[in-house]
Amino acid sequence: MRALIQRVTTAAVAVDGAEVARITPAEDGHGLLVLVGVTHDDDEAKAATLARKVWTMRILEDERSASDVDAPILVVSQFTLMADTRKSRRPSWSAAAPRPIAEPLVDAFANALRDLGATVETGKFGAHMEVSLVNDGPVTLLVDV
Repeated sequence: MRALIQRVTTAAVAVDGAEVARITPAEDGHGLLVLVGVTHDDDEAKAATLARKVWTMRILEDERSASDVDAPILVVSQFTLMADTRKSRRPSWSAAAPRPIAEPLVDAFANALRDLGATVETGKFGAHMEVSLVNDGPVTLLVDV
């Protein structure tokens, strides 16, 4: 699994012009937008490992983590994170897991965050989403497990 974590002051997802998710900043004004990509050999154990890593990563002010300040997290599935762009100008999507594998694992990731105590909102799997955010810092990290 792969996650692109962005420290944000606000983030929202809309589908067909209607907002389906929004995070409100924590007390210190931070939240996380996490774009998640799934590949063929990922499983629930990797989803749980990634959730723990995201929840405890010290990327907020004063080297705090989302778990330290109860920062909200917006999870958005993004198969394009698994793109292979090494050979040509046309990305290959062959590393991205198909929906029957990916959707339950993105849900497992979000649920694992909830089990750890996170306030989690999610986009809509497989939909054409409009994601709006204000990246704070900017802080953006790519994490693989």
